[in-house]
Amino acid sequence: MIETADVPTAHGAKYMQQLLKHWSHKLETHLDGDAGSVLFDAALARFAAGPAALAVTLEAETAEVLERMKSVLATHLDRFAFREAPLAFDWKVAA
Repeated sequence: MIETADVPTAHGAKYMQQLLKHWSHKLETHLDGDAGSVLFDAALARFAAGPAALAVTLEAETAEVLERMKSVLATHLDRFAFREAPLAFDWKVAA
């Protein structure tokens, strides 16, 4: 199961770096310029930072895990983006 969201923010690269650094202590993360990823137990989150949005792609093994991880991502991003939180996530099923 895969869903994507474009999260409107001019600070996507900063937030992505903070997220990956936060999770790198316990999870496998990868950062390459304006793109990054984090591997959870049953999900994979990929990020691509643009000038006006942070693109998020979330892959999960089940619908339940997908919904839980969407909440985890939103909660953590809002924590780092506290000045502009809550950020808008417009989740869409990937084609």
